[in-house]
Amino acid sequence: MLRQDLIDPATWSWAQVSAGQSGDDSDLDFSSSGGLPDSLATATWRECSKMPSEIHTELFAADMIPNPLGGSNEQAVQWVGEADWVYRCTFDRDGSGERSSEAGAPFADLVFEGLDTFATIYLNGQKVWTADNMFRSWRVSVTEQLEQEGNTLYIVFRSAFRRGRELEIAALGRDTHWPCWNGDPSRLFVRKAGYHYGWDWGPTLMAVGPYRPIRLERYQVRITDFWPRTTVSATLEPRMSLSWKTSPIDQSVTVVARLVSATGTRLRKTTVESVACEEVLEWSLDSDEVELWWTSDQGPQPRYEVQLDLVDERSGEVLDSVSRKVAFRRLEVVRAPLAEADGHSFVFVLNNRPLFLGGSNWIPVDSFLTTGTPERYRRLLELAREGNQTIIRVWGGGMYEEPIFYDICDELGILVWQDFMFACGAYPAHLEAFHQNVEAEALEAIKRLRHHACLAIFAGNNEDYQIAEAEKLEYDPSDRSTENDWLATNFPARELYERVFPALVEAHSDIFYWPGSPWSEENTRDQTEGDLHCWDVWHGSQEPYQEYGRLGGRFVSEFGMQGCPDSSTIKTFFNEDDRDRDADSLAFARHNKATGWEGRLAKYIADNVRRGSSLDEYAYATQFVQAEAVANAFSAWRSKFKGGVAGAQCAGALVWQFNDVWPCTSWSIVDYFERPKPAYYTAKRALAPIALYGQRTPRRVHSDPTSAAEYVQLVDVRVGVSSSLATEVAADVEVVAFDLGSGKRIRHWRQQAQVRANRSCDLMKLELPSEYADPERPIVISATLFEREGRTILARLSLWPEPFKYLRLPVASEVDLSVEIGSWLTDQAARRTTCVTVRAARPVKGLVIRSSDGEARLSDNYLDIMPGDERSIDCWTEGGTSDIEWRYLGSDL
Repeated sequence: MLRQDLIDPATWSWAQVSAGQSGDDSDLDFSSSGGLPDSLATATWRECSKMPSEIHTELFAADMIPNPLGGSNEQAVQWVGEADWVYRCTFDRDGSGERSSEAGAPFADLVFEGLDTFATIYLNGQKVWTADNMFRSWRVSVTEQLEQEGNTLYIVFRSAFRRGRELEIAALGRDTHWPCWNGDPSRLFVRKAGYHYGWDWGPTLMAVGPYRPIRLERYQVRITDFWPRTTVSATLEPRMSLSWKTSPIDQSVTVVARLVSATGTRLRKTTVESVACEEVLEWSLDSDEVELWWTSDQGPQPRYEVQLDLVDERSGEVLDSVSRKVAFRRLEVVRAPLAEADGHSFVFVLNNRPLFLGGSNWIPVDSFLTTGTPERYRRLLELAREGNQTIIRVWGGGMYEEPIFYDICDELGILVWQDFMFACGAYPAHLEAFHQNVEAEALEAIKRLRHHACLAIFAGNNEDYQIAEAEKLEYDPSDRSTENDWLATNFPARELYERVFPALVEAHSDIFYWPGSPWSEENTRDQTEGDLHCWDVWHGSQEPYQEYGRLGGRFVSEFGMQGCPDSSTIKTFFNEDDRDRDADSLAFARHNKATGWEGRLAKYIADNVRRGSSLDEYAYATQFVQAEAVANAFSAWRSKFKGGVAGAQCAGALVWQFNDVWPCTSWSIVDYFERPKPAYYTAKRALAPIALYGQRTPRRVHSDPTSAAEYVQLVDVRVGVSSSLATEVAADVEVVAFDLGSGKRIRHWRQQAQVRANRSCDLMKLELPSEYADPERPIVISATLFEREGRTILARLSLWPEPFKYLRLPVASEVDLSVEIGSWLTDQAARRTTCVTVRAARPVKGLVIRSSDGEARLSDNYLDIMPGDERSIDCWTEGGTSDIEWRYLGSDL
């Protein structure tokens, strides 16, 4: 196999196509005397700045448009997505490589790993292919068209927006639309990333171009399909099978298969003497030959490389080769009756161990996917792992992610919930061409991802069943008959989600399939079955975030609260006019795409904290509320994981969302520039291997049942612990009540505690006496869990009187906050590190530390500081400023 990458930007150029010259009914005519159609001959060509490429990034690099992500530039670049574009490449057929004999590689294919979206491909003046799906790759035979030298490749891209409108009108007529949340409804007819049309956290930027690599392959025979299938039995015995398919073989070919450990030890080598185009090979393995793969909190992530070679028996040459990294694990989603609650569990069981999984929803890495470098993927996913996240959901309005995404998740021990690419709409699955296109897309995605240890679940869509319920489409959950024609209803995509996709997943993988997210057999709001999107906080009835505990379900696959990003990120919202630097300015509003965000954020701020008049004070107030909401949700739901399958009243939660595609205010916990928000740190603590949870509940006791005037005010305090460890831990728990005004200890409790393995359990129930329950004299409860031997602190918790806005907070001089910054040290990689030490004389709530340029990273942040509890935080920067600043609830910058 000769593989020639066509990714050198010096060989590529681009141009805008004249209107009406790129449509399916107006194929380019290369028969003119000049050899080029007029639309291309008169075009202004510019060399590509990078390859793979997207036209917005090319226009920006050429100073032809402003930065689409900055300031108020989004609207100024809308014309780009409605224009047609062409890319051109010139190349020679490369005779170098593993084999130089032209006779030995008679077949030639062009392989396009990703074209966005409607693309017509011409090679040497001949039309060779038409692509119509961003999510698919395309292999095009060019054996007859390929020349030895001077090949010219043109890829003409039609506007996906305009083409989508045409498809919608052809199917429904003019001014008629099917139900669609977010973006133009014509997106339902186009197999393109939905978020490009705009979402409630991202801009409308209709990217276009060859956004994934292109290569030329020449071969005699090639491997067309390869599945290294690892299985682990109920008794944890590993097995492996290899299945493969090849192109037609007209000679003697030997197949050599190898399995190699991470240390390079060869575990298996098998030679198959066969000329068949399809084979299966089975390997039995001893349990001590391979190790099991675990999530990052449960154990190691050993991976093994399996390689398959096609070898010419006569010459010994390798004709084609493919390799995959695999791992061995047993993973099930178990739905079983619960011991102390209605309904059934929805719990992931890894290697026979039921787990509570905490993590995030992942949206694409950027509005422009070609900016998603391997380094960027690694930084983001390492942030997720460092934040104690064990699962991440690839959301259905984005992309089937890059191979490196899944490779890194395998490596880091992060499970992946994978949606098929359908989100918030009623898709036209009744259209035959659409149906066939989607079926091929799904099959390709399944085959590409199935070998990854991280892949835990395929889900048919995001919120399409909620669309069916809300819009009262023809959808009857109790209708399970195989004879009913769902394609004839106005919810035809149900055919995909409940018949087509599950059949493909079952036939071609071992991955658990789930029809949608959220979904259960009855309805999408069922708190006792399936998975749930918990949006009664923020959306819906806008419940207090303190009520998350009662609003959850068996597995909460979405929940969230908005919060502003770092102030350095907010600066990119604005142009040069300083008058825009206000939370109520149009420039600020343009970087928040959520409908009604002003009122929703205002409500949650007003319900909980006081906000000042400056932009920085507003931003901190939103971050504070988001951090408290996320902590409350994770802690409350994790506390319902009582151990085992029967005790999994809630077995996981995924915050919406992890990342951003541009600088904005959104639900993300890490902003566009990879700066963690305070909510990232509260999630990190709530999902730690050992974490404390708790609740304080005020109540009145009336001595006279006939009178409401006379009562005693009490506060009930509950403290518990959640553990993901596989073994028990002997510990001591200490609870201290501090007077907020004076900082004095007024009560102290201590008892021994046994932290039970892989479950949550209550530790202490206390009653704060009436003399310490006066709302005019706020008392802060602090709990600390110590390892019994060695007194190492395992976890901390603070419980404050709420709402915070009513607290009489000490002034700065009384708080006496000390933030000591150690000496900065520079390592060989030019990374500067220091230690920040914090202490205070009064309880401090929500201490946020940052560098003035926003570039510093901290091991912990958004801290509650108690008197006598000194905290040390590691701080590092890749060369930015060492100026450190901070604020906390009630402070001034």
